[in-house]
Amino acid sequence: MQFELTEPTRTAVAAWIAKAGLKSEDFLFPSRGHDSPHVSTRQYARIVEHWVAAAGLDPSAYGTHSMRRTKATLIYKRTKNLGAVQLLLGHSKLESTVRYLGIEVDDALEISEQIEI
Repeated sequence: MQFELTEPTRTAVAAWIAKAGLKSEDFLFPSRGHDSPHVSTRQYARIVEHWVAAAGLDPSAYGTHSMRRTKATLIYKRTKNLGAVQLLLGHSKLESTVRYLGIEVDDALEISEQIEI
């Protein structure tokens, strides 16, 4: 999925890259273990869980996938542009995007009615 970085995020990532001494071929979040050159998806999920708990939220209500899906859902709800969401998610089929977002038939028909050929 492609995504934008806000200016504060760019600044923080640049500071991390400088502090860690990372090069362009390095992973942004390298693994401390020897089995993988990057943080595993499971370790990433643990990190997110820790952040959510530290923020005083219920970790069972948040996760790495729900964050990805929430962004896509918000873009769709504000724009109704399925094609843009499809591109951002990297889906090859529009049907996959519709299923992923959980768009109901009535919602899809409403969008269709707004476009005249």
